[in-house]
Amino acid sequence: MTRHMPISETQDAPPRRRITLPLAPPLEQRRLQLYIALLLLDGAAILNGFCIASWLYLGRFLDETSLLHSQVMLPIYWSIALSLQVYTLTALRRPNFARARAGLSLIGAETVLLFVGFATKSTDNFSRVSSLLGLGLSLVLLMWVRALVRPLIKARCGDAVTNTLLIDDGGTPLRIPHAYHIDAREHHLAPDLSDPHMMDRLGLYMMNMDRVMVSCPHDRRAAWALVFKSANVSGEIVDPEVNMLGVLGARRERGYGALIVASGPLGLRARAVKRLLDLALAGGAVLALGPVLLLVAVLIKLEDGGPVLFIQKRTGRGNRFFPIFKFRSMRVERLDSTGSRSASKDDDRITRIGRFIRSTSIDELPQLFNVLRGEMSIVGPRPHAIGSLAGEKLFWEVDHRYWLRHSLKPGLTGLAQVRGLRGATDTETDLANRLQADLEYLDGWTIWRDLKIIVNTARVLVHDRAF
Repeated sequence: MTRHMPISETQDAPPRRRITLPLAPPLEQRRLQLYIALLLLDGAAILNGFCIASWLYLGRFLDETSLLHSQVMLPIYWSIALSLQVYTLTALRRPNFARARAGLSLIGAETVLLFVGFATKSTDNFSRVSSLLGLGLSLVLLMWVRALVRPLIKARCGDAVTNTLLIDDGGTPLRIPHAYHIDAREHHLAPDLSDPHMMDRLGLYMMNMDRVMVSCPHDRRAAWALVFKSANVSGEIVDPEVNMLGVLGARRERGYGALIVASGPLGLRARAVKRLLDLALAGGAVLALGPVLLLVAVLIKLEDGGPVLFIQKRTGRGNRFFPIFKFRSMRVERLDSTGSRSASKDDDRITRIGRFIRSTSIDELPQLFNVLRGEMSIVGPRPHAIGSLAGEKLFWEVDHRYWLRHSLKPGLTGLAQVRGLRGATDTETDLANRLQADLEYLDGWTIWRDLKIIVNTARVLVHDRAF
């Protein structure tokens, strides 16, 4: 989704123009593609280096011993290269760093191979001249590969390789090379934790950003910190005193300092593992439960002729709205699009088939399609409607830490659900208990805990508070 926003004119500013949101393209997938391409190109460079050496010295391009040498070396090289950060952001940004680490990895792999060969008395099977020549040619080809892909890295990810957003909210003036600079007043941005629409707007500006910085007065730092922590970004608050004080846990760079307040709960590898688990489970569940989904859809349609699905706007990862899918369990004329009234045990809005599918959690099954679309995960904090109340207060009015739960994708089930914390939130305590479970889930994610929650969910599918 893109939106066009006007930029206000100042006395020295260029004519008014419009910008498209999100501000930047997503770079994470592009960087991953570059890492894979570099890994494969390094492998090709090593294989070709030894084959060319064999052709020059032995007259055979595909010499058996040279091929064996390079093939055994490759996994050793890749293992060392990964540990030496050959395929990292630093390597993409700094060509000299990448070349030096790739060269060290190659020499390290050859050293390991020679040690193993000496220990197993198998070095006599290899031509020493061909091996040394192959090592030298492989090193030259590795350096050439790095020079070859440099224009591609710039074309795909730009000079900085990351997206940085600097928001000026009335703090110390600052300019960052290759960053997107936004004046909060011109763009009507504020860390208003009581307004979900503003949080959605901020989420749109921060979308696809690897790093978001804000320069603001001291009294607005706490609000911005909560915004960053809930938005699944690496968030920083500019502080001119950081360099002088030498604060630990701060980012210190030339000309400015920033307190690091958020980095997102999951790294790239963890998100990839979690996404693969989601696709495998959601895809398998849709195929296995296809007849059930079809039967429930027919029964809902036959009961009153209304729509099969109930689609409601809810807050998801990064405080962004998304449409959640559920089987409709209430009468069409009594549907609650904002979720301001929680369902109760004897709720007169619920249909006959709706009462059954709610008590067995079957009404939640269409959310498997939200998982496949990437808007939800199998396990995570449950998404809430923006009008949901705990007692007489909106959820975020009870505790501003509520926004932190949006740093991960919402889930079909979660730690709060397997603990029996579901149903109506009649009191603020009901929300507080769920929030505590959600925050606990955010602290130290592992794939094993997700699997444990999925297994335990089977015990609470039918629940006395599922109405």
